[in-house]
Amino acid sequence: MNEVMAEAAYYPAAKFQRILVLDLNVMEYSRALELQRGLQGLRSAGEIPDCFLLLEHPPVLTLGRAGGEGDILASRDRLAWEGLKIYRVERGGSVTYHGPGQLVGYPILDLHNYQRDVHLLVHNLEKVIIRVLAAFGITAGRREGYPGVWVGEAKIASIGVAVKKWITMHGFALNVDPEMSHFKLIHPCGLQGVKMTSMHEVLGRRVSMREVKNRVIEEMAAVFRWEQVLPGVPAPVRRLLDGLGGEMPAFRPGWLTVPTPAPGVLEKMTGLLGRGKLNTVCREARCPNVAECFGMGTATFLILGDICTRNCRFCSVKSGTPRPPDPGEPQSVAWTVRELGLKHVVVTSVTRDDLPDGGAGHFARVINAVRHLNPGTTVEVLVPDFGGSKEVLVTVVAARPDVLGHNLETVPRLYRKVRPRADYRCSLQLLATAKKLDPSITTKSGIMVGLGEEPAEVLAVMDDLREAGCDYITIGQYLQPTPGHLPVHGYVTPAMFRWYEEQCLRKGFRKADCGPLVRSSYHARPLA
Repeated sequence: MNEVMAEAAYYPAAKFQRILVLDLNVMEYSRALELQRGLQGLRSAGEIPDCFLLLEHPPVLTLGRAGGEGDILASRDRLAWEGLKIYRVERGGSVTYHGPGQLVGYPILDLHNYQRDVHLLVHNLEKVIIRVLAAFGITAGRREGYPGVWVGEAKIASIGVAVKKWITMHGFALNVDPEMSHFKLIHPCGLQGVKMTSMHEVLGRRVSMREVKNRVIEEMAAVFRWEQVLPGVPAPVRRLLDGLGGEMPAFRPGWLTVPTPAPGVLEKMTGLLGRGKLNTVCREARCPNVAECFGMGTATFLILGDICTRNCRFCSVKSGTPRPPDPGEPQSVAWTVRELGLKHVVVTSVTRDDLPDGGAGHFARVINAVRHLNPGTTVEVLVPDFGGSKEVLVTVVAARPDVLGHNLETVPRLYRKVRPRADYRCSLQLLATAKKLDPSITTKSGIMVGLGEEPAEVLAVMDDLREAGCDYITIGQYLQPTPGHLPVHGYVTPAMFRWYEEQCLRKGFRKADCGPLVRSSYHARPLA
């Protein structure tokens, strides 16, 4: 059972949530407190979605409802010398220290979505931190009656929350690499003699705060069933931040980070493709995996030129009037496949509505040329819709590609916005027809998420594809290639992608690749 499904046991009635993440870097405690209270009010009024704040504070002490001055061991003069202010706040717990190197997380959640159970909220915040620490090789746990997270006899994270009208504020503080001597000025969490520790102390090395933040967001998404992280900041939140003099946080999830190519990798592959006068969808469509795939010596060949006769609003391939097909292209592709030593090759094209057969004959010639020069290589084609012509599709199927793919791209409701000159039913029919023409052929399709679709709509697309006999599905995150293209509506979380993959397999797909950076030809290979 994957992480999202496992967490359903904690929130069996919860729907998937969209969340606003604010990565605030370093913010003075008083401003962060005012921001939390403002967000709590906006959430209570239904003006904003659930929020999650990640930040560090300048050195400060906070006293919760159970805290007393007796838990502060230093004099006021000593605290002033250390630059430590004291704030009494509405959260549970006693006294704690916040400072640079300590990651603080403040979830502003509507507990109506989480069984209105504050104890369960604390339990799951502990669970998040335990899983984060495990990802860095630290075994941690909880102690009954003592909220927080412990590594052996030492406490590494504190938790204290407040709830008003079932909207939460405050949260947790995880010691990544703070100044540990400041904890000696207090009885941490009101516990005399308790030892505090940090990730730095346990691991014996420094840990990147950015890496920890990214992992915290992923684990929060898994435990709290977050479907998507919103890419922008709603107007009420912008006004609140402006009033506090805060910077507008620009957020891009860490799970969308792509590897940097080794020196010379891109140049080498570009030179090889240039000699054959070949295009790749990797470059033309600005694929985020271009460095990884080129580094592995693989590419998805884009035939029939680099100018498309359509203008889909998600795609960065140029549109306009294309040139006639290059008669030497099939042989160039075949020779390049041989030079790369590819065991599996993917061939796709721009849409060529200007050609009588939509380019189907050219596809067949490429398949035949690759097979002739590379007998052991399997061939996958990713074809356009050919205007819905069965007669044209026959030409491609007769060339017997090992895999025939055609992407639906999105859910039916969004077609007019995303693919204005395409038809959802026409695309489904192409896949069904290919299977009827050759039942042995592997059929494949892919969609993008993060365009404003609902999970139920994605599940319905899966059902439609299975009814059409589709064997293989890919689901990946839509990323806006340029400011002129459709904006991203949400960053789908890794946990949600794992849930989608599980649903695909349950519905009978022989294979499903679902993930933020998955694309239709990413790590492509034939099905066994």
